[in-house]
Amino acid sequence: MNDYKFSDIKIGLGGGLSVNITQEMVDTFCKITGDINPLHTDLEFAKSKGFQEKVVYGMLTSSFLSTLAGVYLPGKNSLIHEVNILFKKPVFLSDSPISIEGKVIEINEIFKQFTIKFEIKNKNGDKVSRGTMKVGVLDE
Repeated sequence: MNDYKFSDIKIGLGGGLSVNITQEMVDTFCKITGDINPLHTDLEFAKSKGFQEKVVYGMLTSSFLSTLAGVYLPGKNSLIHEVNILFKKPVFLSDSPISIEGKVIEINEIFKQFTIKFEIKNKNGDKVSRGTMKVGVLDE
């Protein structure tokens, strides 16, 4: 786990991780959220809508943004203030592992907050989502 202080944050600082999405994760996400939409739970339904597999929950893949900020950038002292996500392509279990990469693009000294531009890509390097996060750094 990283332990960046606000004074360590510079434009261009980056971090990332790779995650294998499993059926167990999808099932657990379903149980936690109660989202039983058949696009995520029923293969035949997903195929009837033009998908080759069940679609992994977009919010499941995006949940690893918490890991990006809370473990890597800045790590221990992070506090996520805002997340903006654009879902570009569906994610399937066969797309694993996915990569979550972020880079600091803006720093706000007054609020001790910085903006991370992120991308989530599938194993083929196709961008499945992108966006920005505003992250604060807890008092040093």
